[in-house]
Amino acid sequence: MASSSSSSSSALYRISNLQNHISPLEANNKLRSLVKVSPEVSEAISSGRAVVALESTIISHGMPYPQNLQTAKEVESIVRENGAVPATIAILNGVPCIGLNEEELERLASLGKSVQKTACRDIAYVVATKRNGATTVSATLFFASMVGIQVFVTGGIGGVHRHANHTMDISSDLTALGRTPIAVISAGVKSILDIPKTLEYLETQEVYVAAYKSDEFPAFFTEKSGCKAPSRVDSPEDCARVIDANMKLNRQAGILFAVPIPKQHSAAGNLIESATQRALTEAREQNVTGNAETPFLLARVNELTGGTSLAANIALVKNNALIGSQIAVALSQLM
Repeated sequence: MASSSSSSSSALYRISNLQNHISPLEANNKLRSLVKVSPEVSEAISSGRAVVALESTIISHGMPYPQNLQTAKEVESIVRENGAVPATIAILNGVPCIGLNEEELERLASLGKSVQKTACRDIAYVVATKRNGATTVSATLFFASMVGIQVFVTGGIGGVHRHANHTMDISSDLTALGRTPIAVISAGVKSILDIPKTLEYLETQEVYVAAYKSDEFPAFFTEKSGCKAPSRVDSPEDCARVIDANMKLNRQAGILFAVPIPKQHSAAGNLIESATQRALTEAREQNVTGNAETPFLLARVNELTGGTSLAANIALVKNNALIGSQIAVALSQLM
């Protein structure tokens, strides 16, 4: 009898989790009419398969064409090769799209920086004016949560900018993570940011932060930042159990798993940091602020390092896609 009861409880739990995945769209026809979910992603969500959300600002603003298109395709291939379904998210002609086909990826990549960089605050405007929008971390979190995707892979999240005590420049990625129960897999925070202050802000937002197979929080282009990680996880299964517990407890805050850049690409970290300091100085001299600052800094650092930073960025994104896919698969096996 006890075995039957346990089996019944397990089945009910799986059904409940599946309903949590699909109910946001099923319960609201108006909402469904505003969002286009690709057939592949829709089927995967409905059947409880592993799905990995991917942002699109890295495609439009993170690197030049055609490297951006090639990288986007390669990242999606890595996700598929590791048993999950990729769901690249963007807004095209005012329609939020969750899962892009090859033609849509090509269009987004070729349009590049003419596409509006879209944070969560900008979504309503981009939709209302039928524009094209490349989603940042905060906007991607919003749409992934809307359809029940639990795992999101990116390069690095935004955070507290250096000199934020004067500029008050703090990314909305942090507050979005504080209110969205999704696991983000990244190489930490972008290298141009203030890592200690960002970790403090994440703690204030009640975001669980753990380094992957490390006791130290990574610094995007290097494995170590000098900051001790608040927690440590050592396998995709560890990560999946944390996500599962977060869901069961109905916590409304997100999770950040920080994955160090692969060792072979970490050696250029000092060169990149030196270039970052110079780029920051130039940004202040040219009065580059707001959402224009990050693209400016990343492009300038790439110029100053002769392309080294872009190669490292691509490598860490691919590594995050590998780890994130494994986490998504492990999570799907718990549900």
